This record gives sequence, C-alpha cells and structure tokens, in this order.
Amino acid sequence: MSDFDTPKRAVVFGYHNVGVRCLKVLLAGGVDVALVVTHEDSASENIWFESVISLCEAEGIPYITPADARSPELLAQVQAAKPDLMFSFYYRHMLPAELLAVAPAFNMHGSLLPEYRGRAPVNWAVLHGATVTGATLHEMTVKPDAGDIVSQMEVPILPDDTAHEVFGKVQVAAEQALWRVLPSLLDGSAPRLRNDLTKGGYFSGRKPEDGRIDWNLPAQQVYNLHRAVAPPYPGAFTDINGVRYVIQRARLNGNFGNVVSLGLPLGLTVVDNCIFGVCGDGRMLTISSLTADGEPITAEQLQARLAA
Repeated sequence: MSDFDTPKRAVVFGYHNVGVRCLKVLLAGGVDVALVVTHEDSASENIWFESVISLCEAEGIPYITPADARSPELLAQVQAAKPDLMFSFYYRHMLPAELLAVAPAFNMHGSLLPEYRGRAPVNWAVLHGATVTGATLHEMTVKPDAGDIVSQMEVPILPDDTAHEVFGKVQVAAEQALWRVLPSLLDGSAPRLRNDLTKGGYFSGRKPEDGRIDWNLPAQQVYNLHRAVAPPYPGAFTDINGVRYVIQRARLNGNFGNVVSLGLPLGLTVVDNCIFGVCGDGRMLTISSLTADGEPITAEQLQARLAA
C-alpha cells in the first residue's frame, strides 16, 4: 500500500456533543483515530450531552482521561500514537506547546471567529443579542482561538432561541464545517484564512452567579440573559426574602403601557394570575415557568408570598 493509500492517523481531544459528532465525521471520512483524550463524566455535573467515552467503547477506540493536559505521561502517549493530525473538539483543557508540536492541530470553536473567542461562546452570543453565530475549525496555537481559519459554517440565532437551542444548531454546523474541509485537510490542500484578532473579542467562562437578574436593565437585556442561561444551564434568577427564584421559561412581551404609574415595582409581580418580570424600561417578561428554591411555583403561590 502506498503512502497515499494509507489512512491518516489522528489523535482526538474531545468532549460533549461536538466531540461525539466530529469524531463520527473523522471515522466516516476514513481517518484512523489512534487515540482519544477526553474527560470523565462528572457525577456532580448536569450531564445533558452525549458521551465521547461511550462512542469510543462502541467503536473500539483507545481512550484516556488524564487530569492534566500538561503531564509528561500524556505527551508520551500522544507521541507514541504517531499522529499525522490532531483535533480538539470541545476538549476543556488548553493544550501546551509541547503537545501542539507533535503534529498539525486543529480546534473546533463554537462561534464565527474572530467573534466570541474564549469560553462559552454560544452563551455569550445569545447574551449579547447576536443574530448569527456558527462553528469555526481553525489551526491551534498556544494563544487560544487565534490560529488561521480553515472552515466556517454559520447558523441563525432567532429572537426567542435559548442558548441550548442555538448550541444544537452549532453542533450541526461543526459537523458540516469539518465534513466539508476534511478531504482537503487530509491531502494537505485545505485553505487558510487569517484570524483577525483586532476584531471580535475574548470572553471568559461563565459562573451560575452570572445569571443574577438586574431588573433595572431594559427588558431585552434581561430576556437575553434568560435565553443565554435557560435550562439545562443554571438559569436566570432573582432572590427575594432569602428565596431563589429561577426563570425556567419566559417570553418578551410588548409595551404594557406605563407600568410605573400602575404601581408595579421592578422585578417579579403577578397580574391577572400571570407571572411577569418588570424591567427598567417599563417592559415586562411573561414568565410561564418559575421555580422557588428548586420547586415549581404557581402565580397564586407567588402572589401570596409577595403580599406577605
């Protein structure tokens, strides 16, 4: 068999749905996946996504779950696999320069680079009211999300899409972006587009506390926060008398008139047996599902609490 006919060997760093789908693309494209580096699924985490480990077990692919991406043991294992290419598909650790030097490496990022570099790109895009996002396959460098762009696929963010819904679209976009460019990646002819870091911005990870609602903000901003962190993420919340209320489902309504003159305070309120969130610009969110300290609460129950 000639070198041309020999399948390319790859080491894949992967996790989450994007890790599963993109790993399947490599297998369908005839890539010899010699090793997968992934994470153990944590019992303390809300696991709503597919398991890379389960896919590896089903396909008979060797996998490891190192705690430290900088360990000499991991570097030795990757070197021993003798990859022609390396890929990172939603792997959660930064890869050090020593690892990146083993073979050409490519990362799948959940935005249209250079927009929304860094952590939680889908959540940040929704929070900022973006109307489009997508997935980008790019060369990996020590500086995160900074390498040349190899392939991109965009998807729309509709006005009422939650981050979870957008992530579903981005997952498909990632699969398409990789599938489209894989043949040229394997034969070395894939294009490169400069990733202009003077555009876009870099964002850090998000914590549950970042979901706290500031009712002084305009309703669109509060609604965008809800969409960005709606379940299965921790949710947008407000604390009243020591009770944490988390919005599960809501919609942004039009202007209900001068709510201040109606005597409605900012924050949660009940009108005609419906729960609303009154915002700083006089507009309101209609809240169709709300929890109080983790338990569902009705409009009648909330009204009684607010009146107490």
